[in-house]
Amino acid sequence: MSEIFQLETLLDIAERFGYGAVFGGILLENAGIPLPGETLVLAAGFLAGNHKLAIGGVWLAAVTGAILGDSGGYWLGRWGGEVLWQRLGQLFRLPANDWAKAREQFAGNAERAVFLGRFVTLLRIFAGPLAGISGMPYPQFLLWNVLGAVLWGTVMTGIAFLAGQWLPLTDLVNVVLRFGILALVAVLTWAIAPPLWQRWINR
Repeated sequence: MSEIFQLETLLDIAERFGYGAVFGGILLENAGIPLPGETLVLAAGFLAGNHKLAIGGVWLAAVTGAILGDSGGYWLGRWGGEVLWQRLGQLFRLPANDWAKAREQFAGNAERAVFLGRFVTLLRIFAGPLAGISGMPYPQFLLWNVLGAVLWGTVMTGIAFLAGQWLPLTDLVNVVLRFGILALVAVLTWAIAPPLWQRWINR
């Protein structure tokens, strides 16, 4: 019941405040604040499918909010993200050397992380700051940020628009959330399992 109520609340916010709510929600989420920005985009796209909002306006608000939000997250990571990185290492209880290797691994795959990270739960929030922490040049980050935002915005608003005509919004949100969680598990396994496995072998 609580999930449905929250979804109904987001639908109400999207209908009342329109494109501004979509822009603000996804901007803050991509800047590193854990808000349900993606769900708000889905809700707005769903409303567009029911002819209550314009799909072009939802898409533009989502894409521009994602680009600017991720850029803000990048500069936060660039200017003060070292402390965050150290805390993440402590959270996963990895030695400094192993965490440094994980950082190098992210830096080596930063383009893909920025481009595809929007489809991954939590990575959507942290990809920008992590790119800044890893020292990724901003012009390079901006290119993949824009390309990723356009792809993500097109997919999310497109499927939500179609759902607004044919499917219940709750079903769509559940599918998207499950996909994001599965993607997160895959990313964490790829990034964290090798150092942990190496530590276990060397015992």
